[in-house]
Amino acid sequence: MASFPPPHVVEDIPELLQVFSDGTVVRSAYTYPLPIPTPPPAQPVVHWKDVVYDASHDVCKLRVYKPHASSYPSGDKLPVIVYYHGGGYIMGSFEMPCFHNCCLRLAGELPAVVLSADYRLAPEHPLPAGIDDAANVLRWVRGQAVAAAEDADPWLAELADFGRVFVAGDSGGGGVVHHTAVRLASGQVGRLDPVRVAGHVLLFPLFGGEDRTASELELPPGQLLSLPVTDKGWRILLPPGSTRDHPFANPFGPDSPAMDALPLPPMLVVVAEYDLLCDRAADYVARLKAMGKSAELVKFQGQDHGFFSVEPYGDAGTEVVRLIRRFVHDNGGVAAVSA
Repeated sequence: MASFPPPHVVEDIPELLQVFSDGTVVRSAYTYPLPIPTPPPAQPVVHWKDVVYDASHDVCKLRVYKPHASSYPSGDKLPVIVYYHGGGYIMGSFEMPCFHNCCLRLAGELPAVVLSADYRLAPEHPLPAGIDDAANVLRWVRGQAVAAAEDADPWLAELADFGRVFVAGDSGGGGVVHHTAVRLASGQVGRLDPVRVAGHVLLFPLFGGEDRTASELELPPGQLLSLPVTDKGWRILLPPGSTRDHPFANPFGPDSPAMDALPLPPMLVVVAEYDLLCDRAADYVARLKAMGKSAELVKFQGQDHGFFSVEPYGDAGTEVVRLIRRFVHDNGGVAAVSA
């Protein structure tokens, strides 16, 4: 009987993920080596539960967060934040304490109804599977908006203002936001009314490209992301033979959809000084502005990639929450921010 050699590692992102020659994927424990956040005392009370948004895929669930009734005037409807977690399209889940605590803060302090969605991950589910799932989240939201009272999720029926929906995400989730924005504006998601997406928030979005940027070449050592990690990630993610200028990686690659004529809603983009992705996000905003789009860039000095999820209760995390609250307010979402 013929014997076959055991599977061997063909891609290895240390402490995160290994891909074997037989297609097996092994992720490290909890898939992301981040500390577990400790909420400070007196945080707003937030309730949460998990629901299925697409029963055809086991992973297509989302976590619904609603603030305690003491956080908003009785009878008010609240804006909806659809949130896509980070993890480079290859790892992560809304269940992870880092992302869970980010959404607790947003729900309690904006206040808002937050829908934190899982989506299919590569390489088991190659892109655009995860991006397709993100669109299905919005279709599910529309289904809730038009459902009969007895069929709708009671939390959304009670609190959600479907005319004030904001789509947000960090790192790989920020990339998901970009692709979702393009699909929405080009009509690829289909009819969403009465749902209105009023704005997009991209936190340190994961973009790539063949030409290196200054922040990629000059990154100080010891940061969360490095070029070897991102290069391996793109090699795992992109179709065989593709370069980092593929549309999944580079919003302005030669084959990427043009955004000049798209009716994009306002964008808020947050970057970190010590993030190798910093310059790509800054270029993204500059190009959108040159097209006449409403786009704002906020750079956090002294911070690293993913700082909001790494320390959601830190000072910088508090400022991110304040920025998102102001952005949502400015685009019709919440009461004015107090001084």
